[in-house]
Amino acid sequence: MKAKSIYLLLIPGLIVVVFFLFVPILMIIVPTLKGDQGITLSRYIIFFKDAYYMSILMRTVRIGIITTLICILLGVPVSYYVAKSSPKIKGLLLAAAIFPQLTDSVVRSFAWMTILGRNGIVNSLLVSAHLFTEPHMFLYTESAIIVGSVYLFLPLMIISMVGVMDSIEDDLVEAAESLGANKVVAFFKIIFPLSVPGMIVGSVLVFTGTFTAYTTPQLLGGNKNTVLATLLYQKAMTLSDWTQASVLSMVMILITLAVMFSINKVASRFYVRGV
Repeated sequence: MKAKSIYLLLIPGLIVVVFFLFVPILMIIVPTLKGDQGITLSRYIIFFKDAYYMSILMRTVRIGIITTLICILLGVPVSYYVAKSSPKIKGLLLAAAIFPQLTDSVVRSFAWMTILGRNGIVNSLLVSAHLFTEPHMFLYTESAIIVGSVYLFLPLMIISMVGVMDSIEDDLVEAAESLGANKVVAFFKIIFPLSVPGMIVGSVLVFTGTFTAYTTPQLLGGNKNTVLATLLYQKAMTLSDWTQASVLSMVMILITLAVMFSINKVASRFYVRGV
């Protein structure tokens, strides 16, 4: 009876998951598969054959991958430093990492618009240093979207990896150094492989957040750098083409799942080799 009672406790959660997750996804999938002669994949085939849609898809994936790689490169050493700091300093550093998350993404994107604009801080410094004779267009580019996305999601990478870094024993690094490895070699041979589990979680959070973000690409990328999220908004809210918007939604879901699986497989193999 106790075992059955435990399983009964799962029912409310399962109902919520099915009703608020699986049912909406089914409501998105069904219209995209309906055709005059029954079930068809023609809408998806048209999407992947359209050069315009594919350019937007490639841009979105490229921005997501570059943002994830930059967050890994910045997040690994920062999270290690935070994890190995004293408890007091660690608390302050974690608070500093979490604090930007308390600000709305719209506000942070507008801040970067001010920084990267023609009359912004970056252009003012470059012109003052005589590196440029006139302001350069940093805003409304892919680079601007990447910068804004890194700023937006880097805290997630740091927070995901701090706990893993904190569990790495200092004795392992000391043992490697006693065998002749310097600090850099010990970091890449010991710490980096052991941090892969946290890296997997952080990479998934960063990529999915970047891949599905709307505010940052819209404000920093402009109309010339459309991504899937902004295209989906245009199809649904501007053109009222809900069927095509559903196709875009399913493409985003499937690609996100595929990339998550790929990240997990690659990182898991690397983790096995590192161990």
